[in-house]
Amino acid sequence: MPTKTSHAAILRQEHIGFSVILLLSWAAEILRLPHLLFNDPVGFNWSRVLLRSAVIIIVWAWVYFTTRSLIRRLHHLEEFMLICSWCRKVGHDGEWLTMEQYFGTNFATQTSHGVCPECAGKARERLAQLITEAGGKV
Repeated sequence: MPTKTSHAAILRQEHIGFSVILLLSWAAEILRLPHLLFNDPVGFNWSRVLLRSAVIIIVWAWVYFTTRSLIRRLHHLEEFMLICSWCRKVGHDGEWLTMEQYFGTNFATQTSHGVCPECAGKARERLAQLITEAGGKV
């Protein structure tokens, strides 16, 4: 099973990555790499480095807010309990457990069985209907 990485750690890794890109952009200009590699005129080109920095920061902000939004949505979806529509087993850590097993292992809670008032009412109605259909012979 994949390990869960906190959303703060993911965003921190993004910050580190974009910071490195920004530093490399400035280092390239300071070390005159455009002059050495492409024979650009010698000198520090403020407009080029500032434009690069602005583009990097804009992309950084877009990636940051998009990632943060996706992580929040993922966290919200992970809060849902996965229950089989047919057999009512609970999906947990790659296993399908009965409700009793799930609550017993994850919450140290004893389970018992009962009937809710709505289901009890339906059962009484069904029983009354069966008695009526049988002609009152019980």
